[in-house]
Amino acid sequence: MHSPTSWLIAGRSRPRVVVLASVNRPRVRTELDKVCRILANSAEIAAVDEDENFDFATADIDIAVVLGGDGSILSAARRMGLHQTPVLGVNLGRLGFLAALDENELERIWPEVCQGSYPIDEHVMLQCSIRRSDSANQQSNIESQLDRSQLDRSQLDRSHSDIGPQLALNEAAILAGPPYSMLNIDLVIDGHLASNYSCDGLIISTPVGSTAHNLSAGGPILQRRLQAVVISPISPHTLTMRPVVDHADREFEMILRQGHDNVSAVFDGRVLGGLHEGDCYRICKAPVSFKMINIPGKDEYRTLRDKLGWGGNPRAKQ
Repeated sequence: MHSPTSWLIAGRSRPRVVVLASVNRPRVRTELDKVCRILANSAEIAAVDEDENFDFATADIDIAVVLGGDGSILSAARRMGLHQTPVLGVNLGRLGFLAALDENELERIWPEVCQGSYPIDEHVMLQCSIRRSDSANQQSNIESQLDRSQLDRSQLDRSHSDIGPQLALNEAAILAGPPYSMLNIDLVIDGHLASNYSCDGLIISTPVGSTAHNLSAGGPILQRRLQAVVISPISPHTLTMRPVVDHADREFEMILRQGHDNVSAVFDGRVLGGLHEGDCYRICKAPVSFKMINIPGKDEYRTLRDKLGWGGNPRAKQ
């Protein structure tokens, strides 16, 4: 699915650009001036954001150029929220599944990007929220067990009230900390029980995130533009529990039936909140899509070959 180039539709020959620079990375700080000079040749640089203060809700921006790695792109998608802007990633990090360009490639293709030569792909994002099983009863029980003089009311309210929603580009997951005992999780899809998992955790991944935690858990790699998700248990107790691919346009509820004090609902590596037995981690397709400029020659199979070493011949002489 492609989006039109907004600046050309508006009758402007040069796009307005924000540069999102993760200057805590040494390479980003070193290359920032060079990248900005390249961008300024064909575009108007509206802002260079080094401290994550740029407000996408009020800005008139056509492209967000993200400098760093895939983590920087995940951060940018989260900060954009409901105001998703087409992204071009420049890889100044390590792996670079999403941020596929280096600064030398940027200089070559940037004028063509500004001419609207490349399509903008839209990718599934998730909307994540926590619904408590019985916030009032939980709060009452905790209050009865704690010395009221030591009770932190604001902390109690945060811990035992509904949370969200938040947007995720990679995945939503239930993960356990110590004592690392097995969890029991019900998966309910569109109001119907799909399965009960005895496992170390459960991941619902987007196609973009299928090469992240999902892949490490043994899940399949999805083509990024698919309107789908992968449901992947982590170390399931039952060997027949395998990853499942499903439509993205469904409501997924992961309900913690048995756990312990250190179970968390996580989105894109960030903790949304702790989970207690009976709590529901609700996942659905977000009302917005992540937008990324599609650069020819940077297709997903090439990325898999280059980044994961696909296509190697074990019989070939080194």
